[in-house]
Amino acid sequence: MNGKIEVTYKLLCKNDVNKEISLLELLKNEKIAKLIKSEFAKGFRNIDLVCPKEIEDTFKIETIKEYYTFVVLKDDFADILALAEENAASRKLFKKDCNRIELVDIKTLD
Repeated sequence: MNGKIEVTYKLLCKNDVNKEISLLELLKNEKIAKLIKSEFAKGFRNIDLVCPKEIEDTFKIETIKEYYTFVVLKDDFADILALAEENAASRKLFKKDCNRIELVDIKTLD
């Protein structure tokens, strides 16, 4: 195979936050409900926050990460993860609690 692949990865650390929360779970939280009421219904009494029974939407809370990119030949596709780890090691990105990587994107180049 001719051509190259652009690989993007991020460094994972022990204390990273990566949590998914449903919108329904968020709206059921008393502190959040109280905050919404005080922000959007200020001065009103005897109000309630009525939530639909099923809300499919979710959002993520995660640690902001820097992305790193490198280019390899298409022939090296099977070894991308090992090559990404080698790239991180050569850049001296690994620290005490940051010693794993996650592949974020793989693009083929002409």
